[in-house]
Order: sequence, then structure tokens, then C-alpha cells
Amino acid sequence: MTVLIKALQVILALSVLILIHEAGHFFWAKLFKIRVDKFFLFFDIGGFKLFSTKQKWFVKLFPKAASWETEYGIGWLPLGGYCKIAGMIDESLDTKQLSGEPKSWEFRSKPAWKRFLVMGGGVLNNFLFAILLFILMLDIWGNAYIRNDESTPIYVNELAREMGFRSGDVILKFDDYVPEDFSMLQADLARRDVRKAEVLRGADTVSIYIDQSKIGAVLQSPGMFDLALPFVVDSVTLDSPNADILLRGDRITTIDSVEVAYLQDARPLLEKYAGKEVVCRVVRDSAAMSIPLKVDSLGRVGVIVQYPGYEFRNYGFWEAIPEGCKEAWSTVDGYVRDLRLVFTPRTEAYKSVGSFIAIGQVFPARWNWYQFLYIMALLSIMLGVMNLIPIPALDGGHMVFCLYEMITRRKPSDRFILVAQLIGMMLLVALMILAFGNDITRLLR
Repeated sequence: MTVLIKALQVILALSVLILIHEAGHFFWAKLFKIRVDKFFLFFDIGGFKLFSTKQKWFVKLFPKAASWETEYGIGWLPLGGYCKIAGMIDESLDTKQLSGEPKSWEFRSKPAWKRFLVMGGGVLNNFLFAILLFILMLDIWGNAYIRNDESTPIYVNELAREMGFRSGDVILKFDDYVPEDFSMLQADLARRDVRKAEVLRGADTVSIYIDQSKIGAVLQSPGMFDLALPFVVDSVTLDSPNADILLRGDRITTIDSVEVAYLQDARPLLEKYAGKEVVCRVVRDSAAMSIPLKVDSLGRVGVIVQYPGYEFRNYGFWEAIPEGCKEAWSTVDGYVRDLRLVFTPRTEAYKSVGSFIAIGQVFPARWNWYQFLYIMALLSIMLGVMNLIPIPALDGGHMVFCLYEMITRRKPSDRFILVAQLIGMMLLVALMILAFGNDITRLLR
């Protein structure tokens, strides 16, 4: 059931994003009176279509569809979608339409600036859609995050310790950048090409020099910086085996005489006593006492701990607009930095590139509208940024050709564009093979 829910979310999200993207090309083409031959969700390779407005049964139901200029449909290969614009060399590599003289309604007959807007329409739609989603989420749910300051020390994994960080450190700076969002610390470390981290350790400020050869490992090591949580009781659950023993504000400092500085230290100790009772040292109102606590079968004592640094803010609709734009820009900036890492071989970030399988794993196992919309906003920005890469098979490549023409007043030949398109498609196929290969490797592991 979990796989089905995730698959449905992936299909729905990508279908919406593809339609939004292709609608951008469609809108500008129609605005400039360029004929659009086909508008398809998914690819109809080999001419096989799941649905088409040119199919006989559809034309019988809607006779006016026979005169529609554009064929709308759904292909069988769910690897994207396309908007086939007359007089343009695209993924179909159809050159027959270019054999005659340019027609007034063809893409190739329009000035470069109009062609530039047609090709950039999909990316523009993706960015606008992401901004709209962020505004909607901020207006409905507000924004919650954990601030990075002296109240939020880190709890490190093995890689972070190897790099010089210690549990209890407070990260002050990455080079000259002061991180504000605790959840983004690991991403900031990888994205910003950090050479030196400055941390507060006890009362001392310590400099940690970052080994650049480990950036690849940072990308492959989730949970590098966890929030170091003091084992302080915020509330006791209703089904807690210690409901009549522990109180709000109690701090557990030892378990079976072993000191626990943080909740993370306590977890493996409590698991050893699952279903049993263990003597713990509890500090209450500055007084320490030894109390036998019951541990349930899952290795828990039935409490919710206090979370320091937690921030929450509600937004009205008008307040959400600038904040949504800011969130979208921050996401674009972060993803551009991620791409830079992918194209830097020494970081081995290319190993983190994933396909639809990786995307599916990001979606939650249960339907959650907030998470669904948030992930869709991220994917919309990823799709927009990816399409700006100046590879001929992508929108960015066509936009570069248009810019070249606007600057030099010379138009690249159809043959050059055709060869460039073919090379670009080969590069995209190689990228897809890499992505699927990475996913399969991760699944095997």
C-alpha cells in the first residue's frame, strides 16, 4: 500500500508539473500566433497514444475537435511531455517541416526575442507555480523551523566527528556565512564550498578546517548534524509507564549509572532495558534523586522532550506573498549550488543524482497535503533550473541560440541546431542512465 501511495503522488506531481511547464511554451506560442501541432502529457513514441483529441471516438463525441489546430493527448511513456511547435527543431528531430519556405505561423519565422520568450515560458511557469505554492502553504500552515543559535547545539554522527565537530558544539559560521536555519546546516556545509567552520565549544571558540575531499561523503551521510536534545521532560504521554512518576521539567542525567548528556545518548541504553525497569538519576528543581523507571517494549520511558530553538509564525495572505517569493528564491539558490556540486567530480555529488525512484522515496508513506505541495514546489524549481542548463535538448540551449542571434544578428543554421539537438539528447540519455544506475545501486545496498 505504501508503494502505491508513493507512486500515485509521484505520477500526480510530475503530471501537474509537466502540464504547467508545457503550458508556458503553449501560452507564448499562441500569443505570438505560432501554430502548436501537439500538446502531450508523456511521450507517444512510435505513435501509440493512450488518449488523443484526434481519435475517432473523441471526434464523434465532440465534432468540433476535428477542426482544432492542436492535437491534445496522453502518451504511453511517462518520462515527460512536450509541446510540438510548428517550424521548430525539437526532441522529435522532425526536419520535414523545414524543407519549404518559412510560413508566417512558424516558430522559425518569428524574431529571436519572441522565440526566446516561447522557449523560456516553461521555466517561467515553473518558477511562478513554485512561488504560488509557497505563498499558499505559508498562508494556510505558516512556517516552522529551528533557529541556529546558542540554544541549539549539534549532535554529530561519525563523519562529523571525523571532520572535527563534537556533540554539544554550536555552529557560529561557515567561513563568513552565518547560518540561521538549523535544518540547513549540512546542506550549507556542502553547498557553500566551506573552508573553515567556527564553533562554540563550551566557553571557547574553535576553528575547524574542512577537508574538501570529504564533501562527497557529506552528501551521502544523512543526519550529520542532529539537534542535541537534553533529556528534559516537556510532557508525559497518556500511555506512559511512568505517568505517575515523571513531571514536566525533570531532567534524566544517568541511566544505570551511565551519564547521558543528551537524549541521543540515552536511546541505546534504554533499548537494552526494553520491557524492564532501570534506575535513573533525575534532577527535579535542582534536587537529584534516583528513581526506578519502567521501559516499554520499544525502549521508551513515555515522555516528550523539550525542543529548544523552535520558531513558528503565522502569515496573512499579503504577508505570505513576499515570504513566498523569498522562499522560492532561496530554494533556487540552493538547487543551483547543488548542481554546481554535481558538475564538480571531486565532490562525487554525481552519486546522489536520482531518477523517479529517488523522487518516489522523498514522498511520505501517508497522504499529507503540506508535504505533497512542498515537495511539488521543490520539484517545480528543480525542473525550471534544470531546463535552464544550456544543453541544446533543453530549453536553456534554445534560449542560448536565441540570445546569440539577438547579439550577433546571425541565426545558427538548421543543420547546426539539428546536430546540437542530437548531442544534447545523447547527454540527457547519459544523465538518465546515471540517475537510474544510482537508484538501483542504492536499492541493492
